[in-house]
Amino acid sequence: MIHTLREKASLAQVREMLQEHKTMIKIVVDIRQRILSGGGEMHADCESVLLENGSEQDDLWGANWYPSEQRIEFESLINIRPRLGNRSIILQDENLRKQVEDVTRAILGGVQ
Repeated sequence: MIHTLREKASLAQVREMLQEHKTMIKIVVDIRQRILSGGGEMHADCESVLLENGSEQDDLWGANWYPSEQRIEFESLINIRPRLGNRSIILQDENLRKQVEDVTRAILGGVQ
């Protein structure tokens, strides 16, 4: 199940987002609006939800969140954006990584 969150997630929401991959949640963060969409099979699913709700493509970056470890991986196919200087599935810009991590930890951090 995909949830789009602006505030701290509940334990029930995290459990629902874990349904697809069990130990990991695919997330997409809107770094401008500080919104996170998580759950579903692919990052593109979360990306679509955010785009449908008014997010701009250039503000969206994908990652994986591991709740039991409180760990983030900055890896997603949607991150391949040569026009914005990211030529890999791994988010390469440290400033963007920090923004994605800050939003992720604010919304999902501490919830296991």
